[in-house]
Amino acid sequence: MQKITPCLWYDGQAKEAAEHYIAIFGGDSRILDISYYGEAGPGQAGDVLTVTFSLAGQEYMGLNGGPQFPFTEAISLAVDCADQAEVDRLWAALSEGGEEGQCGWLKDRYGVSWQLVPSELPQLLSDPDPAKAERTMKAMLSMGKLDIQALRDA
Repeated sequence: MQKITPCLWYDGQAKEAAEHYIAIFGGDSRILDISYYGEAGPGQAGDVLTVTFSLAGQEYMGLNGGPQFPFTEAISLAVDCADQAEVDRLWAALSEGGEEGQCGWLKDRYGVSWQLVPSELPQLLSDPDPAKAERTMKAMLSMGKLDIQALRDA
């Protein structure tokens, strides 16, 4: 088990969300463990309490804690994307039923915020030419889904 595991609080959809993410990321993504509420509660006995799952080698715990604490953009999951095809595929899959945002951010159907970050973006934003870096930042701020070629051309 990894030392630190992010725990995502859901309102009854932890297993559904884990299965959704696993279908999107594939590869070495899988459910690792499921625990259930017992007679002591506080949830209904037999309902899913937690789902431990792995996405691209990173472990997460999904907790069915109830409606008290909805997700906000204060926490997001940043995904390193190798190319435009990966950005496009993940954007379509994760934003389906959710909300598209600015600068490569989106919320999925469960309210979790994601950042789809092209691998070369940090390099473009820290270009030795400050004017080029500034143009890249300005271009990024005007986008929803990030367009790598447009960022390069800025």
